[in-house]
Amino acid sequence: MSAATVASARQRAGAVIDHVVRRFGPRVVLDHLSLTIAEEELVVLLGPSGCGKTTLLRLLTGLDRPDGGTVEVPVRRAIVFQGDRLLPWQRALPNVALGLSGPDARQRASAALAEVGLAGRERAWPKELSGGEAQRVALARALVSEPELVLLDEPFAALDAITRLRMHNLVRALRRQHHAAMLLVTHDVDEAITLADRIVVMSQGRIAASHPVPLSAAEREAGAAREDLRAALLADLGLANQL
Repeated sequence: MSAATVASARQRAGAVIDHVVRRFGPRVVLDHLSLTIAEEELVVLLGPSGCGKTTLLRLLTGLDRPDGGTVEVPVRRAIVFQGDRLLPWQRALPNVALGLSGPDARQRASAALAEVGLAGRERAWPKELSGGEAQRVALARALVSEPELVLLDEPFAALDAITRLRMHNLVRALRRQHHAAMLLVTHDVDEAITLADRIVVMSQGRIAASHPVPLSAAEREAGAAREDLRAALLADLGLANQL
Protein backbone atom coordinates (compact mmCIF):
# COMPACT_ATOMS: atom_id res chain seq x y z
CA MET A 1 0.00 0.00 0.00
CA SER A 2 1.38 3.40 -1.01
CA ALA A 3 2.05 6.20 1.47
CA ALA A 4 -0.73 8.24 -0.19
CA THR A 5 -3.21 5.39 0.27
CA VAL A 6 -2.26 4.99 3.92
CA ALA A 7 -2.62 8.72 4.50
CA SER A 8 -6.04 8.71 2.84
CA ALA A 9 -7.21 5.79 4.99
CA ARG A 10 -6.05 7.60 8.12
CA GLN A 11 -7.97 10.72 7.14
CA ARG A 12 -11.16 8.65 6.81
CA ALA A 13 -10.68 6.84 10.12
CA GLY A 14 -12.38 7.73 13.37
CA ALA A 15 -9.23 6.68 15.25
CA VAL A 16 -5.91 4.97 14.50
CA ILE A 17 -3.89 3.22 17.21
CA ASP A 18 -0.61 2.00 15.77
CA HIS A 19 1.69 -0.38 17.69
CA VAL A 20 0.99 1.39 20.98
CA VAL A 21 2.93 0.46 24.09
CA ARG A 22 2.01 1.59 27.60
CA ARG A 23 3.98 0.55 30.65
CA PHE A 24 3.48 1.12 34.35
CA GLY A 25 6.84 0.37 35.89
CA PRO A 26 7.90 -3.10 34.75
CA ARG A 27 4.34 -4.05 33.78
CA VAL A 28 3.43 -3.78 30.08
CA VAL A 29 -0.29 -3.01 29.90
CA LEU A 30 -0.54 -2.34 26.15
CA ASP A 31 1.86 -4.41 24.08
CA HIS A 32 2.23 -3.03 20.53
CA LEU A 33 -1.54 -2.79 20.19
CA SER A 34 -2.95 -1.70 16.83
CA LEU A 35 -6.57 -0.84 16.09
CA THR A 36 -8.30 1.31 13.49
CA ILE A 37 -11.88 2.52 13.95
CA ALA A 38 -13.38 3.52 10.63
CA GLU A 39 -15.36 6.68 10.09
CA GLU A 40 -18.92 6.11 11.43
CA GLU A 41 -18.05 2.56 12.56
CA LEU A 42 -19.25 1.24 15.92
CA VAL A 43 -16.59 -1.02 17.38
CA VAL A 44 -17.28 -2.95 20.58
CA LEU A 45 -14.30 -3.86 22.74
CA LEU A 46 -14.51 -7.00 24.89
CA GLY A 47 -11.93 -8.33 27.29
CA PRO A 48 -11.37 -9.50 30.86
CA SER A 49 -10.64 -7.08 33.66
CA GLY A 50 -7.01 -5.99 33.63
CA CYS A 51 -6.44 -6.58 29.91
CA GLY A 52 -5.87 -2.86 29.19
CA LYS A 53 -9.30 -1.59 28.08
CA THR A 54 -9.32 1.37 30.48
CA THR A 55 -5.74 2.29 29.60
CA LEU A 56 -6.64 2.30 25.92
CA LEU A 57 -9.63 4.57 26.58
CA ARG A 58 -7.43 6.98 28.53
CA LEU A 59 -5.06 7.20 25.56
CA LEU A 60 -7.94 7.86 23.18
CA THR A 61 -9.36 10.62 25.39
CA GLY A 62 -5.94 12.26 25.76
CA LEU A 63 -5.80 11.67 29.52
CA ASP A 64 -2.65 9.56 29.09
CA ARG A 65 0.17 9.23 26.59
CA PRO A 66 1.76 6.08 25.12
CA ASP A 67 5.33 5.00 25.81
CA GLY A 68 5.61 3.91 22.18
CA GLY A 69 3.61 3.90 18.97
CA THR A 70 1.07 6.51 17.91
CA VAL A 71 -2.53 7.40 18.70
CA GLU A 72 -4.39 9.49 16.13
CA VAL A 73 -7.83 10.78 17.10
CA PRO A 74 -10.03 13.65 15.93
CA VAL A 75 -10.04 16.87 17.91
CA ARG A 76 -13.78 16.59 18.52
CA ARG A 77 -14.33 13.56 20.72
CA ALA A 78 -16.43 12.77 23.76
CA ILE A 79 -16.78 10.04 26.39
CA VAL A 80 -19.72 8.55 28.27
CA PHE A 81 -18.83 6.72 31.48
CA GLN A 82 -20.53 3.91 33.40
CA GLY A 83 -21.71 6.48 35.92
CA ASP A 84 -23.51 9.50 34.49
CA ARG A 85 -21.06 11.93 36.19
CA LEU A 86 -23.62 14.73 36.16
CA LEU A 87 -22.91 17.77 38.30
CA PRO A 88 -25.42 17.44 41.18
CA TRP A 89 -25.59 21.22 41.70
CA GLN A 90 -26.65 21.83 38.09
CA ARG A 91 -29.96 21.06 36.41
CA ALA A 92 -30.17 18.85 33.31
CA LEU A 93 -29.83 21.67 30.77
CA PRO A 94 -26.64 23.23 32.23
CA ASN A 95 -25.17 19.73 32.55
CA VAL A 96 -25.63 19.20 28.81
CA ALA A 97 -24.39 22.70 27.98
CA LEU A 98 -21.22 22.22 30.03
CA GLY A 99 -18.27 23.37 27.91
CA LEU A 100 -20.41 24.80 25.12
CA SER A 101 -19.92 28.40 24.07
CA GLY A 102 -21.79 30.86 21.90
CA PRO A 103 -25.18 32.54 22.09
CA ASP A 104 -26.98 29.36 20.98
CA ALA A 105 -25.44 27.07 23.63
CA ARG A 106 -28.66 26.66 25.64
CA GLN A 107 -30.68 26.12 22.49
CA ARG A 108 -28.29 23.39 21.32
CA ALA A 109 -28.38 21.75 24.75
CA SER A 110 -32.17 21.82 24.77
CA ALA A 111 -32.26 20.24 21.30
CA ALA A 112 -29.84 17.52 22.46
CA LEU A 113 -32.10 16.69 25.41
CA ALA A 114 -35.07 16.43 23.06
CA GLU A 115 -33.04 14.12 20.84
CA VAL A 116 -32.57 11.64 23.69
CA GLY A 117 -36.25 11.82 24.66
CA LEU A 118 -35.98 14.29 27.54
CA ALA A 119 -37.80 17.33 26.17
CA GLY A 120 -39.42 19.11 29.10
CA ARG A 121 -36.84 17.84 31.61
CA GLU A 122 -34.42 20.74 31.17
CA ARG A 123 -34.91 21.97 34.74
CA ALA A 124 -34.73 18.56 36.43
CA TRP A 125 -32.03 18.06 39.05
CA PRO A 126 -29.86 14.94 38.66
CA LYS A 127 -31.34 13.47 41.86
CA GLU A 128 -34.80 13.67 40.25
CA LEU A 129 -33.74 11.56 37.26
CA SER A 130 -33.93 7.79 36.97
CA GLY A 131 -30.75 5.91 36.11
CA GLY A 132 -31.78 5.65 32.47
CA GLU A 133 -32.70 9.33 32.31
CA ALA A 134 -29.37 10.33 33.84
CA GLN A 135 -27.50 8.29 31.22
CA ARG A 136 -29.59 9.95 28.52
CA VAL A 137 -28.45 13.33 29.81
CA ALA A 138 -24.85 12.04 29.73
CA LEU A 139 -25.35 10.93 26.11
CA ALA A 140 -26.82 14.31 25.21
CA ARG A 141 -23.83 16.05 26.81
CA ALA A 142 -21.45 13.87 24.79
CA LEU A 143 -23.20 14.42 21.46
CA VAL A 144 -24.15 18.09 21.71
CA SER A 145 -20.71 19.17 20.47
CA GLU A 146 -21.03 16.93 17.38
CA PRO A 147 -17.93 14.79 18.09
CA GLU A 148 -16.33 12.70 15.39
CA LEU A 149 -15.42 9.99 17.91
CA VAL A 150 -17.56 8.89 20.87
CA LEU A 151 -16.08 6.61 23.54
CA LEU A 152 -18.54 4.66 25.70
CA ASP A 153 -17.08 3.07 28.84
CA GLU A 154 -19.65 0.46 29.96
CA PRO A 155 -22.36 3.14 30.02
CA PHE A 156 -25.25 0.71 30.52
CA ALA A 157 -23.74 -1.67 33.08
CA ALA A 158 -25.64 -0.23 36.06
CA LEU A 159 -29.04 -0.16 34.33
CA ASP A 160 -31.81 -2.73 34.58
CA ALA A 161 -32.45 -5.04 31.62
CA ILE A 162 -35.42 -3.15 30.16
CA THR A 163 -33.68 0.22 30.43
CA ARG A 164 -30.58 -1.25 28.78
CA LEU A 165 -32.64 -2.40 25.80
CA ARG A 166 -34.10 1.08 25.46
CA MET A 167 -30.62 2.60 25.60
CA HIS A 168 -29.45 0.21 22.89
CA ASN A 169 -32.26 1.40 20.64
CA LEU A 170 -31.34 5.01 21.43
CA VAL A 171 -27.66 4.50 20.59
CA ARG A 172 -28.60 2.94 17.25
CA ALA A 173 -30.83 5.92 16.44
CA LEU A 174 -28.20 8.46 17.52
CA ARG A 175 -25.58 6.79 15.33
CA ARG A 176 -27.73 7.35 12.27
CA GLN A 177 -28.24 11.00 13.18
CA HIS A 178 -24.69 11.96 14.17
CA HIS A 179 -22.51 9.82 11.88
CA ALA A 180 -19.80 9.55 14.54
CA ALA A 181 -17.32 6.72 14.99
CA MET A 182 -17.94 4.94 18.30
CA LEU A 183 -15.95 2.65 20.57
CA LEU A 184 -18.03 0.86 23.21
CA VAL A 185 -16.34 -1.05 26.04
CA THR A 186 -18.48 -3.75 27.64
CA HIS A 187 -18.25 -7.12 29.37
CA ASP A 188 -21.59 -8.18 27.89
CA VAL A 189 -21.24 -10.43 24.83
CA ASP A 190 -24.93 -10.15 23.98
CA GLU A 191 -24.76 -6.35 24.13
CA ALA A 192 -21.78 -6.44 21.79
CA ILE A 193 -23.66 -8.55 19.25
CA THR A 194 -26.70 -6.27 19.48
CA LEU A 195 -24.80 -3.05 18.73
CA ALA A 196 -21.51 -3.66 16.94
CA ASP A 197 -20.41 -3.29 13.36
CA ARG A 198 -17.27 -5.08 14.54
CA ILE A 199 -16.29 -6.74 17.81
CA VAL A 200 -12.66 -6.84 18.93
CA VAL A 201 -11.37 -8.92 21.83
CA MET A 202 -8.43 -7.78 23.94
CA SER A 203 -6.07 -10.16 25.71
CA GLN A 204 -2.79 -9.41 27.46
CA GLY A 205 -2.54 -5.91 26.07
CA ARG A 206 -3.20 -6.79 22.43
CA ILE A 207 -6.11 -7.26 20.06
CA ALA A 208 -6.51 -11.02 20.09
CA ALA A 209 -9.45 -11.33 17.68
CA SER A 210 -11.66 -9.22 15.46
CA HIS A 211 -15.13 -10.20 14.24
CA PRO A 212 -17.22 -8.21 11.74
CA VAL A 213 -20.95 -8.36 12.53
CA PRO A 214 -22.79 -8.34 9.16
CA LEU A 215 -26.09 -9.35 10.78
CA SER A 216 -29.53 -7.88 10.29
CA ALA A 217 -31.50 -6.59 13.28
CA ALA A 218 -33.48 -9.83 13.39
CA GLU A 219 -30.35 -11.99 13.12
CA ARG A 220 -28.80 -10.13 16.05
CA GLU A 221 -31.68 -11.31 18.24
CA ALA A 222 -31.78 -15.00 17.27
CA GLY A 223 -30.59 -17.53 14.75
CA ALA A 224 -27.64 -19.74 13.83
CA ALA A 225 -25.35 -16.88 12.72
CA ARG A 226 -25.82 -15.10 16.05
CA GLU A 227 -25.13 -18.26 18.05
CA ASP A 228 -22.01 -19.03 15.98
CA LEU A 229 -20.67 -15.53 16.65
CA ARG A 230 -21.53 -15.76 20.34
CA ALA A 231 -19.72 -19.10 20.59
CA ALA A 232 -16.65 -17.66 18.87
CA LEU A 233 -16.57 -14.66 21.22
CA LEU A 234 -16.92 -16.81 24.32
CA ALA A 235 -14.09 -19.01 23.07
CA ASP A 236 -11.93 -15.93 22.47
CA LEU A 237 -12.63 -14.85 26.06
CA GLY A 238 -11.76 -18.31 27.44
CA LEU A 239 -15.39 -18.96 28.36
CA ALA A 240 -16.21 -21.74 25.90
CA ASN A 241 -17.61 -23.86 28.76
CA GLN A 242 -20.39 -21.28 29.19
CA LEU A 243 -21.90 -22.01 25.76
